[in-house]
Amino acid sequence: MSRALGWASVGLGLPLLVRPAESTQAVGVGSSPKHRAAATLVGVREFAAAAGLLARPSSVWLWSRVAGDAMDLAMLGRAMKKSDGRGIRRTAVATAGVAAIAAVDLYAALTRSRKESAMEITGTTTIRTSPDELYAFWRQLDRLPTFMAHVDDVTTTGERTSHWKVSAPFGRTVEWDAEITDEDAGRSIAWKSVGTADVENEGVVRFNPAPRDQGTEIHATIRYSIPGGKLGEAVARYFGEDPHQQLDDDLRRLKQIVETGEVVRSEGAPGGKRARKEFPQHAAQPLTDDEYAAEVSA
Repeated sequence: MSRALGWASVGLGLPLLVRPAESTQAVGVGSSPKHRAAATLVGVREFAAAAGLLARPSSVWLWSRVAGDAMDLAMLGRAMKKSDGRGIRRTAVATAGVAAIAAVDLYAALTRSRKESAMEITGTTTIRTSPDELYAFWRQLDRLPTFMAHVDDVTTTGERTSHWKVSAPFGRTVEWDAEITDEDAGRSIAWKSVGTADVENEGVVRFNPAPRDQGTEIHATIRYSIPGGKLGEAVARYFGEDPHQQLDDDLRRLKQIVETGEVVRSEGAPGGKRARKEFPQHAAQPLTDDEYAAEVSA
């Protein structure tokens, strides 16, 4: 669609550049120097959008078309308001045509922006337990919040369905329904969000036997759309919400829970994570006199 709109920009811009006077008259607007200059500028804008869309399709060029459509509608509306009535019918038809094009441009820009904001993250770790035991632990979805820092709650709603509540940057909470789309006991679980999800997502977790019977290699791949696209991703990372780091931390906590029964917390980071102070830790402090004496005597 982006490339089709690029060629559409060529088709719209060419007559405006080659015959600006005839173009303005065709839409019921006068052919004064001011009108011809405006038509030429619109033609240049269309060719710039065409060059961008045909060379490297991007939502930036699609949004530039949307902005251009808004400008065109404003100019046509002004022309209709000041019309002496002789060309108002042609102006009205042109306005309807531009409105239709604007709707297509807006749809394309929104769709492209959504695709551009999709992110895929991967993580892996080795856990000293069998694939069957690790699969069984993960398959109990209500256990996931015990090691996934941003997951507040997972409620099982069916044999393969669940409802998720997840903390998002800036104090927000997002929710969605999810469905297990494929599973192979002891080997893998795949899922995706369904219905109207606040954050569309899907992923797969694989449980592979580690070499030399060293436990299980867990490989997680998650794909989801970030609200706000790349800008939202950058802002979230600035406030300590890097999705890649989140997954690594979650898998590290899973390893600790499965191997030791609890999340190990350092005494050296009293504030926990900078963004949400999740899994808060105790502040480090000097030994008391009695503790120091006991250490010395030991």
